[in-house]
Amino acid sequence: MKKFGIIVAGGNGTRMGAPIPKQYLEIGGKPILMHTMKAFFQYDPTINLILVIPASDFPLWNSLCDKFDFKIPHQLVKGGQSRFQSVRNGLNSILSTAGLVAIHDGVRPFVNQSVISRSYEEAAKKGSAIAVINLKDSIRKISGDGKSNFQDRQDFRLVQTPQTFQLEKIKKAFEVPESKQFTDDATVYEQQGWQVNLIEGNPENIKITSPEDMDYAEFLVNRNNKA
Repeated sequence: MKKFGIIVAGGNGTRMGAPIPKQYLEIGGKPILMHTMKAFFQYDPTINLILVIPASDFPLWNSLCDKFDFKIPHQLVKGGQSRFQSVRNGLNSILSTAGLVAIHDGVRPFVNQSVISRSYEEAAKKGSAIAVINLKDSIRKISGDGKSNFQDRQDFRLVQTPQTFQLEKIKKAFEVPESKQFTDDATVYEQQGWQVNLIEGNPENIKITSPEDMDYAEFLVNRNNKA
């Protein structure tokens, strides 16, 4: 099946406190987004990559591509006012209804290629493949009266991206009106009544949102370069 990858990077990075959105900050000598796109390109250079960012960021991105001699082929698509709208714009840019599409956060540059590979393989078989990892800490549920109750962490998973789908199904799922219940692409898919299929992600696949995350990201880049 033909493979597509939608890289979504529409955040403004307010928690980072940086002068530019976090997806354009440098780790290991180049912008985060370029590391993310490289992970997909190295897995399979034939993937059709679609980068969804605010239209106002197009000139900045193009200048960064020139500055860092970034040659990975990709299509630029205008983002929306929300992640749901941005993903929908990315999906609408794909004219085909046949194939597989991985939807991935632009600020998750440390996704393993084995996770990307398995996500496409499982989505081809079962319709969807959502990367998740186990919880390490104990968790408690807080009720409205301030009381808390123990929850068995074995019953929960932390959700990551990529979230990969059969293209025809996920395009149909995104035809519905946006809802605040849609916390990720899997919840949009799930509202059609389709079962969400989970796959094991990798713990290093963090979503970079804070200065502390940047410190850890630099450590990971340096470690990977030495490997």
